[in-house]
Amino acid sequence: MVDVQAQIAAVSRDVRDGVTDGAPSYVQTLSQVYPSPIDDVWDAVTTLERIPRWFTPITGDLRLGGRYQLEHNAGGEVLECAPPADGDAHYRVTWEYGGGVTWLVVRLAATSPDTTRVELEHTSKTADIPPGFWEQFGPGATGVGWDGGMLGLSLHLTGGSEVNPENAEAWAFTEEGRAFYRAAADAWRAAHVAHGADPDAATRAADATYGFYTGQTP
Repeated sequence: MVDVQAQIAAVSRDVRDGVTDGAPSYVQTLSQVYPSPIDDVWDAVTTLERIPRWFTPITGDLRLGGRYQLEHNAGGEVLECAPPADGDAHYRVTWEYGGGVTWLVVRLAATSPDTTRVELEHTSKTADIPPGFWEQFGPGATGVGWDGGMLGLSLHLTGGSEVNPENAEAWAFTEEGRAFYRAAADAWRAAHVAHGADPDAATRAADATYGFYTGQTP
């Protein structure tokens, strides 16, 4: 069982404008504190053995300059890799999917000897987003997917069920899964409005995102 409301409330979400290589960008950020020390969390988010246990199968060379490939998902290059030192760690990779390139940074900070804050930052050049896509789905298109990743990591680190693509897809069509995606889409609606979006447009985008993740898109 997933405590949907507790998980949604545990994640902070933000959308802001940025600049990447001189071009305007959207920057989406999620963060959550997990009940596990930083070395264990680092291992969970950087090793070929553990990533499939909370996210999706992965192959490649997970070191600086290496390339990775997620099954039926993105691939890319490891641009930065700084293992835990003095309570902090991070890695930065390209996120290459469907012919496009975006950028992902994962930062870890020890908030106590037994807890770690994970921050995930996903940056996309606005010019590279397909026409009409942001207007139709808003930040929830990618944000809700990352919410699923934060949930998967939480289940993994707290001894809950392991995640695989098959059970994750089936879960989306359960009452619990639909409740999670509805709440996540609404949470990204709030972040969208805080970023300056028209509330009605943000509501339509959240509804479209929820429909996409639960198979209800017309």
